[in-house]
Amino acid sequence: MSTYTASVRDRGHSDVLVIGSGSAGATAAITAAQEGASVTLIERYGFMGGISTQVLDTFYGFFTPGQTVRKVVGGVPDLVVKTLIQRGKAIVRPNTYGAGQGITYDPETLKMVWETLAVEAGVRILYHTLVIDVLRDGDRVTGVVAATRNGLISLTAAVVIDASGDADVAAAAGVPFEGAADGPLQSLTTTFRLINVDTERARAVKKDELHALMADASEHGYTLPRREGSVHITPLAGVMATNMTRVSGVDPTDTEQLSQAEIEGRRQAAEYTRFLVDRVPGYEQALLASLSTQIGVRESRRIFGEYRLTREDVLGARKFEDAIACCGAPIEDHHAGSDTVWHYLPEGETVDIPFRCLLPQGAEHLLVAGRCLSADHDAHAAIRSMGQCMAMGQAAGVAAVQAARAGASPRDIPIKGVQDRLRQIGAVI
Repeated sequence: MSTYTASVRDRGHSDVLVIGSGSAGATAAITAAQEGASVTLIERYGFMGGISTQVLDTFYGFFTPGQTVRKVVGGVPDLVVKTLIQRGKAIVRPNTYGAGQGITYDPETLKMVWETLAVEAGVRILYHTLVIDVLRDGDRVTGVVAATRNGLISLTAAVVIDASGDADVAAAAGVPFEGAADGPLQSLTTTFRLINVDTERARAVKKDELHALMADASEHGYTLPRREGSVHITPLAGVMATNMTRVSGVDPTDTEQLSQAEIEGRRQAAEYTRFLVDRVPGYEQALLASLSTQIGVRESRRIFGEYRLTREDVLGARKFEDAIACCGAPIEDHHAGSDTVWHYLPEGETVDIPFRCLLPQGAEHLLVAGRCLSADHDAHAAIRSMGQCMAMGQAAGVAAVQAARAGASPRDIPIKGVQDRLRQIGAVI
């Protein structure tokens, strides 16, 4: 049990409690509510979306790369994309790195889309709420303690879904995990958007040309740690979005290190802006319009679940009987250094994501979804794409509802029932 007592106010019980409203958590909450469960969603910011609205503007992982494109994510994620397109704020574009078509959107519109879908489904949303501890009864996770503007509160549920990205709930519950102490983590990135861009001229600059300009600029006084970053069109006229900066050697779960990374990321963003304006055609009149709400974290804690997905599984396009989603995205390793390492699956192939990767060891009535899944460093570098995080969230939402109705822990429900329902609502397995 938590050590907090009289100072904590009880804020109720739900069938499903979701921690974090990133692409995994938002999809999990919407799915569970659409399945008829009572759902509470906790989010530390004042809007939904996590990385999808704080840092990035493109859903990757919906399609396989290569010559024959295949869509591998569906269901509630399709509803999100459909709503964005209906509002005229999303486009499908090829990915210059060969990771498959990306769905680029306006993040400000996506904030409202996530929120609208959640409210319409009946999700109870608690913004500005930070989880600080878990409630347990033996191995069973029964809820969380959270800090709010009104003090400490407790929330309980039949099933808890940890979609915090950093596995905050799982770690607090004693679930084993890997992190910075076990080897290098992927680098962090502060993204930024530019306005007043001559997009036609900017788009004419090919990838290799941009990288050559970066290399030349680095020899002439510009400090550009990453020399193959990308800049791409958006649904907004005259606006280009970037994925260029690189901050390495950081443990994102350490407040001091993360604070310094935020400072360094913004410093780099200013330098990359200077480079683009000075050196790249189409950006002569460009202005820095916005920085990501926080620095983008690709990897922090990876839990140990009932199964641990490996590099060999991914590159071998392995299939599993308890599959709840699939992934065709390559292993994309943003290591320290000026380049990024890519390893592709066989043409047109996908790897299954087993349900067991969402089941933490040593904790009952708890699921994880998103980038804190059970996987090694290399497998994680493929599965962390937002399309797959949404698919995992959808599966966690369905499984949580079925477990809550059965009065069981998610590991004890028949996987076939989860798979059948996922297919019925449009998931691709």
